[in-house]
This record gives sequence, C-alpha cells and structure tokens, in this order.
Amino acid sequence: MSTRYIGALDAGTTSVRFMVFDHEAKVMAQAQKEHRQIFPQQGWVEHDPLEIWANCAEVIRTALSAAGLTGGDIEAVGITNQRETTVIWERATGRPVHNALVWQDTRTDRLCNQWLADGLEPEIAHRSGLPISPYFASSKIRWILDHIDNGMARARRGDLCFGTIDTWLLLQLSADRRHVTDVTNASRTMCMNLETLDWDESLLAALDIPAAILPAIAPSSSADALGATAADGPLGAQVPICGILGDQQAATVGQACLTPGEAKNTYGTGCFLLLNTGQEIRRSAKGLISTVAYRFGNRPAVYALEGSVAMGGATVQWLRDEMQMIDDAADSEALAASVPDNGGCYLVPAFSGLFSPWWRSDARGVLAGLTRYVKKAHVVRAALEAICFQSRDVLDVMLEEGGVAMPRLNVDGGATANAFLMQLQANILGIPVARPAITETTSLGAAYAAGLATGYWESEDEIRSGFKVDQVWEPAISTEERDTLHASWLKAVDRTLNWVD
Repeated sequence: MSTRYIGALDAGTTSVRFMVFDHEAKVMAQAQKEHRQIFPQQGWVEHDPLEIWANCAEVIRTALSAAGLTGGDIEAVGITNQRETTVIWERATGRPVHNALVWQDTRTDRLCNQWLADGLEPEIAHRSGLPISPYFASSKIRWILDHIDNGMARARRGDLCFGTIDTWLLLQLSADRRHVTDVTNASRTMCMNLETLDWDESLLAALDIPAAILPAIAPSSSADALGATAADGPLGAQVPICGILGDQQAATVGQACLTPGEAKNTYGTGCFLLLNTGQEIRRSAKGLISTVAYRFGNRPAVYALEGSVAMGGATVQWLRDEMQMIDDAADSEALAASVPDNGGCYLVPAFSGLFSPWWRSDARGVLAGLTRYVKKAHVVRAALEAICFQSRDVLDVMLEEGGVAMPRLNVDGGATANAFLMQLQANILGIPVARPAITETTSLGAAYAAGLATGYWESEDEIRSGFKVDQVWEPAISTEERDTLHASWLKAVDRTLNWVD
C-alpha cells in the first residue's frame, strides 16, 4: 500500500476546499474558504474567477502546511467543481473578460425562450440530453460574447477561451496551461453529443457558439490527459493531475454508486439526485436530465439520469442572510423541531425558477398557506420540508423512468448533518435514507478519479469495499399522511408558475 496521498481540489458554489486522503479514504489534511456571491441585478449571480483561483491556491497551501505535508507527498490531484458556471478569458493573457456567470444565473432567459420559439429543443435534447434552460453553459457563453467588445469576432479568431470552473482551475494549476475539460462537465453545456462524447457541430451551429473557444474533452480519470502542476505553484512540486469530475458526478463516485440502479442525493447549495444507468443513455420524457456520470480512462462512459434542484442548502442560507430568521444554518434544526408540523404553510424557493422536473424559468418563490397562527419556526420547518419535497418530485419521476426499484437513498453534503432534515426526507420519500461515514463524498470522488488513474486504488471494487454507512433514517409517517402533505406542496408549486412574463 502506498505511503503517499491523493489530493482533491473542490471548487463549490459558495466555497473552495482542498482535502488530502490516504488509501483508506481517511482525511489527512483539509482547508476551506468561502468566496463572494455577486448579485448585480435580480436574477443575476456572478463569481470572480480570479478570487476563486486565489482562494484555491490559499487552501492548498494551508492544508499542506497544517498537516506538515508537501507536494512531494501527493501522488496525484483530482479536481471537482460547480458545474455549468461559465468563464471566458483571453487566450494570450489568461485574464477573464467578465465575471463568471454562475449556474443559478437566469439573465439568459430571453435567449433561451428564443431558442425554444425557434424549435431547437427536440434536437438539443436528443443530442445533448439536456432541455433548453438558462441553467446550462451555452446561453451563458453567448451572453458574455454578446456583451463584451467584439466578443463574437474575437471568439471566432480563437482569441478567447471558454471553460467551466474545472477548466479555469486546470489552466491555473497545470505547468503547460492546458485548456481541457472532462466529459461530465462538457455534458452540461448543451454543446456535447452524449453518444460521441465530443462537441457537436450541429449544436454549435444552431446555438452560434464558435468551436475555437472550446476546450478539449478528456476522460474523468486519466494518467496523462490533464498534465501536472507547476513546480512553482501552490503545491510546490510537479504533481500529476489525473481526475476531473463535475461535483455531482464526483459525489456519485464518492458514494460508490458504480452499479446501474444505484443512486445518491447531494444536499449542497442545490440538491442533485443521480441514478447510475450504466452504459445506456436513458432519455427522460418528464423533466430529468440525461448526463455522463463518469468515464474512467479509455473505457466506455457510464451515464446517469439526474434531477437538479436549484435551492437546497441555499434556502437555509436565505433564511439566515436575507430574512435573518436564524443566526446560523445549524439553528434551523432545533427551530424546525420545536413545532409539530408546518402550521399549514409551504415555502417553494423558486428564486431562480424551478429546475427538475418542471423546468420553469418563469416561476418565482412563494410562501403559501399563511395564517396568524404561523410563526417563524413554522416557516423554517417549511424551508426544510421544501428541500425534501423537491427531492421527492425528482425521485418519483426517476423511479418511473429509470425502471428500477430503490431500496434506499444514499445522501451526502453539508446539510446531511441536520438529523431532523434527514428524518423529514425519509418521511416524505417513504424509503430509508442512508448517510455515509464520510459525508464529503464530492472531494472523495475527485480523489478516487485521480487515484484510479495512477493505480493508487486498483479498481472500482476496491472503492465499493471502502464504502461505509454511518446512519440510516427510516420513514416514520403513514403513506396517507405523506401523500396529503405532498398534495399540498404541489398546490403551492402551482402558485409559483407564470410569475415572470
């Protein structure tokens, strides 16, 4: 067994972290730092790419220093990232031409509506697996190119480069400044063909996106496609970069959902439920996404059905930061548990529209069923229930279209520390909810991708054998009560629709 370690750089929506794992997936070092959420206008969400990179460099140095490690102790590094968030920079200087447009950003709603009116969705959905939505990167690319000086002309000349956050960080980390993404991130652009795993010329032409700005597409785990870190970079050594996975795919790998029919739900800023469908592309007719789960080396890609929920833990952040109903996110657990039910109120946090299975960018948030009886604790409970109801809406479609039984749901992410929330989720789903011993499965999945490429972990079976469950929550309410609550939730969802013209 190797005495060296695997590093994972995890660039999430609200923070970045660097973690170091040993062969038993034990955390040997970690550091984390938040970055700014920039809201220039209603519905607009941006990040500063330079700030994200500076924070990444800082957490790498901090984690290694605190653990008494150096880059020489790291056998390989994996990257995982918030998906869809779009960066465009100058090829010659590496300077961003605009802030990153975050996956939650809805400013491209009008462009997406035009694409829908032009009848592009059937072809886009078939080729890319995705519906037309501001969520995905393609409309964000177009918006930036259309709103900077000579953007389209510069892009066609090859003077500009596009990347999701993984590509932006690989550019900074790699000694030879590689312009590469992996299949999981490329599958979130509306520009990659799910079958060929390459950029689709027909889609690029339909969306008017110049091929010259796009990165090369590599496997999620590769010994040589991603280069090595610069010796004078934050690791202070040339370390092979051997893995890239979008954050939800990384969590799928970290949860060892490596067999068709296995599924996980990640509770982060949003909630993302992925079902492994093996080498088969399952196409949804009811609002799920067909996406790439991972591709290890030159083996065939493994696909997934995904349900994406925009507002998960971000709903609790909204209660804390904007509404000031709680002082800390952890306070939501005790406050919600202090009342026996939601008092008849339902919060639908459609702050940036509704994602799966609705795909309604015209929706906006609603707090329904208010009476004088309702107090702060009821609203906080309704916010936690909203996370669970949104996950049920996705799971109901997934079970119908995935053609599998799901004996339990594996869960991960920061919000799984809230035991009350997890019990609510089991109650609302009607199946057991299982939390793994290691809840930071996103970073672990990136580490696994890198370590598989170098032989640090020999096989997927070795990853499966290392998966351990920490706690299981069983449903504790009747089917009748569960369905009654869900029916009221659906009434509240209906009230969110058609809000934006």
